[in-house]
Amino acid sequence: MLKRSAVAIVYGTVAVLSHAVIADERPNVLFIAVDDLNDWIGCLGGHPQALTPNMDRLAARGVLFTNAHCAAPACNPSRAAVFSGRMPSRTGIWSNRSPKLLKQHPTMQLLPTVFAKTGYDTLGTGKLLDSGSANRTLFTEYFVTEQRWSPFTRDGVRYTSRELPSKATDNPRHVVNETNGDPVVLPFNRMPSDRKPMTTDGESFDWGPVDVPESDMGDTRITDWAVQRLRDRGDTPFFLGVGYYRPHIPLFAPSSYFDRFAQAPAQLPSVRQDDLDDLSPVARKWAVEPITAGRHSTVVQHKQWRNAVEAYLACTTFVDHQVGRLIDALDHTSFGDNTIIVLWSDHGWHLGEKQHWGKWTGWERSTRVPLIIVPPKKLADEFARSGSRCDAPVSLIDLFPTLTEMCDVTAPGGLEGESLVPLLRDPENVENRRAVTTFDPGNVSLRTDHYRYVRYSDDSEELYDHRTDPHEWQNLAGEPNSRPLLEQLRKRIPPEWTSEQ
Repeated sequence: MLKRSAVAIVYGTVAVLSHAVIADERPNVLFIAVDDLNDWIGCLGGHPQALTPNMDRLAARGVLFTNAHCAAPACNPSRAAVFSGRMPSRTGIWSNRSPKLLKQHPTMQLLPTVFAKTGYDTLGTGKLLDSGSANRTLFTEYFVTEQRWSPFTRDGVRYTSRELPSKATDNPRHVVNETNGDPVVLPFNRMPSDRKPMTTDGESFDWGPVDVPESDMGDTRITDWAVQRLRDRGDTPFFLGVGYYRPHIPLFAPSSYFDRFAQAPAQLPSVRQDDLDDLSPVARKWAVEPITAGRHSTVVQHKQWRNAVEAYLACTTFVDHQVGRLIDALDHTSFGDNTIIVLWSDHGWHLGEKQHWGKWTGWERSTRVPLIIVPPKKLADEFARSGSRCDAPVSLIDLFPTLTEMCDVTAPGGLEGESLVPLLRDPENVENRRAVTTFDPGNVSLRTDHYRYVRYSDDSEELYDHRTDPHEWQNLAGEPNSRPLLEQLRKRIPPEWTSEQ
């Protein structure tokens, strides 16, 4: 989409008109990632007290994908899939324990590098690909802040050898200093560490208000940087990635974001005490083990469930405020009408559902993510009306081919996603779509328009009908009349996606 205009070139006294390329009018891309955000945003209705006016107004400008899912429910494999356009079985990046993507595939063409090769400026900040050094390689300009998930530095939250024995007790405590020098005792929730009781690492499974200015938070700092880059832009098209850290644990946010719960305490998620009874032993193990957060039993024992829910909602509102600042800055530029905006999260997050906290399961709470795509205003007539909703099952793996198609950028071969452009034009076209999520080789979850099918490495299975069971409380896999449906769903999972290649 190059614009050609007549340019006068003067040789002595003779003016010669030459048709030359003077401007590249391909759309810009603002690529917004939010860490660990489930459907607790207003436009998805995941929690009645979700307060996200800026994400909601973004959805009102574009297409909201209500049935979007990650390729893998953990940071490293999910982001590797997004930036490579390939499933974990192809990259070998199955989990957070796997190598980082660029270490495994140093010459692979990734999303920003493909854009850079075709003339785009690529800029990034925050958590994008799940490695700070990789982000510096990926983008021509990249900004990182030490204050990522909290206003405290990584080294500043380590337990001293004298404090460490308290970490596994019912009153763990170690002292850190806020930026103003005031001492603070962590963890705020005073819960023992379920995951790493014997290491000096600060406990991330914590939550509460912090009495600091917003400028002390990493998400504020990366927004400041991105806003300034938007104001300084020239005519070259850009790909700007902004990766927010909230609401990743620890669930810290400035105190003002907690104030509303003094009058209206947070509602807890809907759960059933017998929810795990119809699952296999291996599935129950996935539910209760503290792989990416802590144990539900610990949270309940220490009466911290409601506090944690309020902190997650507070962090979500805090990051929503930063998203609003970013969008407002874009809208005040001359190129705001020619920019694609994409907002996505790398995976969902459990807050006690199925007795689980964190991600790394094959259930809806862990795989489902917010996904909003806003086409450029100047091309609005080519796409569905603003505020459209698409209920088709889609995957984050689809973002790579979607953006290359929208921006007239040549995509590399071997991409495993499917462009969402047809759905951006006709959101009702939901036929034959499905989203596949893997969590380690042999463990796979399939989402269709109505059903979720889960299979574990021991071949145990689960089946849920979302029309009647949106919480996935009733496993239908053992019912005789489910056999024909199970056969159909099994066939919809590419066998090469579930095992190492």
